[in-house]
Amino acid sequence: MAFRLDDRWVWDFWFAQEGGRTHLFFLQAPKSLGDPNKRHWHVSIGHAVSEDLMNWVEVEEALRPVASPAWDDYTTWTGTVVRAPQGHWLMFYTGTSRAEEGLVQRIGLASSPDLYRWERSSRNPILQLPDNTLYETLDRSVWYEQACRDPWVFPDPDGRGWHMVFTAREPNGPSVGRGVIGHATSDDMHQWTLQPPLFRSRVFAHLEVPQIFEWQGRWYCLFCTAANLIDSDYASAAMSQPMTGTHYLMADHPLGEWHLMPGDFLVGDPLGKLYAGRVIPARDGSLCFMAFLKNEEQGGFVGELSDPLPMIVHEDGTLYVDASSYGLSAG
Repeated sequence: MAFRLDDRWVWDFWFAQEGGRTHLFFLQAPKSLGDPNKRHWHVSIGHAVSEDLMNWVEVEEALRPVASPAWDDYTTWTGTVVRAPQGHWLMFYTGTSRAEEGLVQRIGLASSPDLYRWERSSRNPILQLPDNTLYETLDRSVWYEQACRDPWVFPDPDGRGWHMVFTAREPNGPSVGRGVIGHATSDDMHQWTLQPPLFRSRVFAHLEVPQIFEWQGRWYCLFCTAANLIDSDYASAAMSQPMTGTHYLMADHPLGEWHLMPGDFLVGDPLGKLYAGRVIPARDGSLCFMAFLKNEEQGGFVGELSDPLPMIVHEDGTLYVDASSYGLSAG
């Protein structure tokens, strides 16, 4: 596999690229926990570097929960890294607190001059859900958590500041169909204003780990979800079978209108072998797809990252990834 650790599980990841190097940031937890389901609550953000997306050198971890009571003293979860116009780097990440039993998710910010040393912002958290108007807030009779996580930040293509998308849920409708791509805007990446969802799925309970990118004039939004979190009528009508994995939306502009691509997932299967896929530019300018290995045939958790798989963009803009090397039908 492209990246694995003998003593830790690895799952969701994101990246930054500079000077021919790819910096990989990833969630990690010790295998000594025994139960991989406990990994979410014993997590830190690891860091590795590669020049070819295949050979990785692990370096010092980037971030972990704070020791004293705080909004992120329980978990530091999935995020994104972008370079600020001033030249330094910013990491947006998800946090939860012990006081709230990890049930309420917020988004925070850390900065770095070199991608190695990270310092939390004094303004944290920079994004949270204030009420039940635009997005669903905590109601355990409806859903098991308050979803506001997995931030992905990118510049407005028309030069009008910055956009953040994140995993969230809307406050109305059947629970299994409330998953949305949340949206916020900023002029400086420090102060953020909540906006209405960028996309309402109506058929997914959540759309995790979104990634928005542009390719040859078209815009794409990758997301992942699990087979048991898909509306059964939609799965029966639009897919060969319910799948766990990575799917995508298409649009002519990042502010939409976004369209859910019909049919099976880009990379998915009922078991959920590969999850939380990302598109990563290779050094030759082509696109690669990477995901983390989630479930093995026997149902156990794997916790490693896949090799980079070539991504093909057809003339009509649809995406194709051959994941047959991992026992999946070509998507």
